[in-house]
Amino acid sequence: MFDNFVIPDFLPAAPEIFLAAMAMAILMIDLFIKDSRRTVTFVLAQATLVACAAIQVFTSTGEITYTFSNMFVDDMMADLLKLFVYMTMVIVLFYSRAYLFERPNMNKGEYYVLALFATLGMLVMISANNFVTVYVGLELLSLSLYAMVAMNRDSLASTEAAMKYFVLGALASGMLLYGMSMIYGATGTLEITELAEALYNGENNRTVLVFGLVFLVSGLAFKLGVVPFHMWIPDVYHGAPTPVTLLIGSAPKLAAFALVMRLLVSGLITLAQDWQQMLIILSVLSMAVGNLAAIAQTNLKRMLAYSAISHMGFMLLGIVTGVVSGDARYALNAYSSAMFYVIAYVLMTTCGFGVILMMSKAGFEADNLDDYKGLNKRSPWFAGVMLIVMFSMAGVPPFIGFFAKFSVLQAVVASGQIWLAIVAVVFSLIGAFYYLRVVKLMYFDAPQDDSVIVAPNHIRILLSANGLAVAALGLAPQVIMSLCAYALLRSL
Repeated sequence: MFDNFVIPDFLPAAPEIFLAAMAMAILMIDLFIKDSRRTVTFVLAQATLVACAAIQVFTSTGEITYTFSNMFVDDMMADLLKLFVYMTMVIVLFYSRAYLFERPNMNKGEYYVLALFATLGMLVMISANNFVTVYVGLELLSLSLYAMVAMNRDSLASTEAAMKYFVLGALASGMLLYGMSMIYGATGTLEITELAEALYNGENNRTVLVFGLVFLVSGLAFKLGVVPFHMWIPDVYHGAPTPVTLLIGSAPKLAAFALVMRLLVSGLITLAQDWQQMLIILSVLSMAVGNLAAIAQTNLKRMLAYSAISHMGFMLLGIVTGVVSGDARYALNAYSSAMFYVIAYVLMTTCGFGVILMMSKAGFEADNLDDYKGLNKRSPWFAGVMLIVMFSMAGVPPFIGFFAKFSVLQAVVASGQIWLAIVAVVFSLIGAFYYLRVVKLMYFDAPQDDSVIVAPNHIRILLSANGLAVAALGLAPQVIMSLCAYALLRSL
């Protein structure tokens, strides 16, 4: 009866298994912890993430390994992205701690448990090699985020944002599932690696494939938050508690990038001519709408929301030009530039929202642009950190954001799409306006509040290190760029 049963290799998925076990254990432990001692849950969550990173390093073989009937893949790209996910989530939880502690209605263990389950969803997405695995990881991440957005039950804005996110997220999941089902119907396989072979060797119904591809790309576009599937981003960023906004705007972008690479580049590369045109349209529209709409915002979280839309549009240029180039060397350069871009963006976003969280206090959300007037007079050091973030996001050298944009533009030019590079540069120049406006408010306007900014020492140290990393990695960008190129070379 069990002759055909093969015991799977659990080692490639050891970090995920450990994380799932610890998340459930912490959920039970937290039931017996008083609100005043919520630090125990925080420490356990952080220890879990650090332990997962250690397991990831020690179990990595550097080779492409499949397990669970080829539904799960472990390779260098997955290892690198997962390590950045762990690092990002550790930073997110540290930044969130003081904010949650000052708000008793939100200082609950559910935040940390849901953050761990969201992390698990990201890890599964990154290593997914099957449509079913993709969907399981995606929904685990999404359901955790829906609940986190609605955590502040006393806030009407948070409840409204959660409802919008849930309804639109369910619609996007349905579109993604419908696209997957049509591609499965045309090819007869759910496995991503087999999908590439089936499309290359088989005679498939092209109409059904392209129809399914449209729905698949639409679902991915929603998760990336690119135009015209961006309508949830500003409302969710604005309405969600700031720690949740930080989480949504950072680590999930790494998982979404991996998902695009797995599905489009690894699985549907035969249909590249079709999805390439879609991504070009999504990219240009995202850069246009994101940068132009951000100019009109007076709320910093909404401004960063539209900024995120434009950045994801810029990142897609690397994916597009990797297909256009046709040469394996140029393709690797383009994909690694896109990967470098999304890592740089996550690093900048965590620092930017870290400043917002540091300035926020009980009963006051430092999320309006006017709240940053005269910040240089109140705290020159942290005004400098925010200046680094804004300059980096605007693409001003020598910060990491400049080299991220430069590497993508270099790949676009190498592919021969000069017009696309010109469009990207023009919208980047437009985007520089609203980033520099924040700098102007901090350094040239009189402060509305002269009170001293008080923050825990560990937050000050971490925020300083985060800001200096944005600057230092701009001086030595080849460190991460080489890692990205090597990881993709060993994975694709």
